[in-house]
Amino acid sequence: AGRLRERWRKPVIVIGVDAVNGLGKGSGRSQPGMNLGKAIQAAWEQGVLIAGGGHAMAAGLTVKADRIDELRDFLNARLSGEQAAAEALDGVEIDALIEPASATRALFDQFDALAPFGPANPEPLFAMEHVSVREPVQMNGGHVRCRLVGADGASVKAIAWRCADLPTGKALLSGQGGLSVTGRLKADDWNGRRGVQFEIEDVSDPRMAQPPA
Repeated sequence: AGRLRERWRKPVIVIGVDAVNGLGKGSGRSQPGMNLGKAIQAAWEQGVLIAGGGHAMAAGLTVKADRIDELRDFLNARLSGEQAAAEALDGVEIDALIEPASATRALFDQFDALAPFGPANPEPLFAMEHVSVREPVQMNGGHVRCRLVGADGASVKAIAWRCADLPTGKALLSGQGGLSVTGRLKADDWNGRRGVQFEIEDVSDPRMAQPPA
């Protein structure tokens, strides 16, 4: 649920249904400004759920399989009034603007010393501007592997998870230049070699935001 929420920037609930007893167990993650736990509590009070609870950013629930559609409609109606406030809060806070040349293991180690990461101590988020994509490859599972190249020709290995059919993956697979990317540095160790790769979370083309002349 957390990864889907990050991808779609909306509250997400993932429900697994037991085919034997017809019950679904769900876990949800929300966006800032949208109180998912309160909405789940309201659904339980209205009898839509067998059990449920949580807090503003996360919740869990139990629901009969034949009431999942009803639950979706209830939550959509309940949270619709909070959407505008959530969109106003929804933004990406970049910890540092870097070049591919500076995306090194030494930089990763410096920030990794701040771990453990979590809601109160988010993992550092980096941005790169005006980079080109080289050697893009679609992998099994819809992942995209490539190299991000800066204006000076320096590059860093990069990967974007489960995105080949999404705008992020399509932009990477096109191999175009002039892109802005955000993501996180991750260790890339193999056979005693200590390296780093850039785990891409989002890709944008600044040229698309410019009004026509």
